[in-house]
Amino acid sequence: MRILVVLTYYRPHTSGLTIYVERMVRAFARRGHEVTVMTSQFEPTLPRVEFSDGIRVVRVPVMFRVSKGVIMPTFGFVATRLVREHDVVHLHLPQFDAAGVALRGRLLHRPTVITYHCDLTLPTGMFNRLVNGGVHVMNRAAAAFADRVVTYTRDYAASSPYLSRYIDKLEVVLPPVELPIVDAEAVAAFGRRCNPGGRRPVIGMAARLASEKGVEVLLEALPQVVEHHPDCRVLFAGQHMGVLGEQRYRERLSPVIEGLQRDGRLQFVGVLSPSEMAAFYPNLDVLVVPSLNATESFGLVQIEAMINGVPVVASNLPGVRQPVQMTGMGLIAEVGDAAGLAEALLCVLADPDQFRGDPDEVASKFAPDTNAAAYEKLFMRLIEEKGRRRG
Repeated sequence: MRILVVLTYYRPHTSGLTIYVERMVRAFARRGHEVTVMTSQFEPTLPRVEFSDGIRVVRVPVMFRVSKGVIMPTFGFVATRLVREHDVVHLHLPQFDAAGVALRGRLLHRPTVITYHCDLTLPTGMFNRLVNGGVHVMNRAAAAFADRVVTYTRDYAASSPYLSRYIDKLEVVLPPVELPIVDAEAVAAFGRRCNPGGRRPVIGMAARLASEKGVEVLLEALPQVVEHHPDCRVLFAGQHMGVLGEQRYRERLSPVIEGLQRDGRLQFVGVLSPSEMAAFYPNLDVLVVPSLNATESFGLVQIEAMINGVPVVASNLPGVRQPVQMTGMGLIAEVGDAAGLAEALLCVLADPDQFRGDPDEVASKFAPDTNAAAYEKLFMRLIEEKGRRRG
């Protein structure tokens, strides 16, 4: 099967969405499919066409940016050519350009599937409201042209203003999660490098330093945790400097962050490779996901932690609460409630064995091959349906 996958940002940009797509397309390629990723050339130094892991990546030049979006004048021309060349079109939203690609899929009789990752919520302000409105209109047009809309969980779909409009087109496919296998020495070496004093407990967070991630909630909760665990330490994995659109947020948190760094209570370990992430999780006692709004729809890092036997404290957001509810490996704290987050962290740290769950079962349920097989069945069903209608 020839599968065209379309999203605004792809590797080397790092986010939950890019990690999801990278795992998925690699699984498709391993299973014998011909896969093309169409995305933006968000950095001019990136190659226009690249082959990696059996996947062709086609990047469309960017003329300028609007907030976190990109304007690509040649996008439509490239999309027409690539839609013609493939059997199935798979779009990842939110994405301003998705409507035009979905329309091409409809006109060229190519089954078109949307995976909707999260609702778009930009910071307040007139300009961002206009951007939000424009993206919402285009996303709805994309769904009108698409054959199916995929969500991670019905929990999130029921609360999403977007997904709740398309219940008749909705399919649920769990996200793909995997990590490389690393040996005990790699885990120990990571600990020596990032926690040289061996301080415990270690609270982990894996995210971009972005306003929707709720970093300030964790920072506000820490003093209460420190009262019970004076040697606790936070390891933050992910981009923390130069995050697109988040400079003011970083500046606002800087005084608290710098104080915690001076005390040795917070360390940024940077953007980690998959192997480094596999060594990161076993060094944690608990992972925290204090997200604040619907731009977080699940939190793939929760499953990564659980695969390593690490419990999680997550926000009580639709979708985000699902990994804990599905596995029992952690607790849920109310959104934005620092005291509640601290209480949940202390509860998990007091009796971690209560939240160990079954990591092997979690790994099997969320394996990329499981995800890819579910999409294959959906794609083949749509191809057959279109074939019957045209016949």
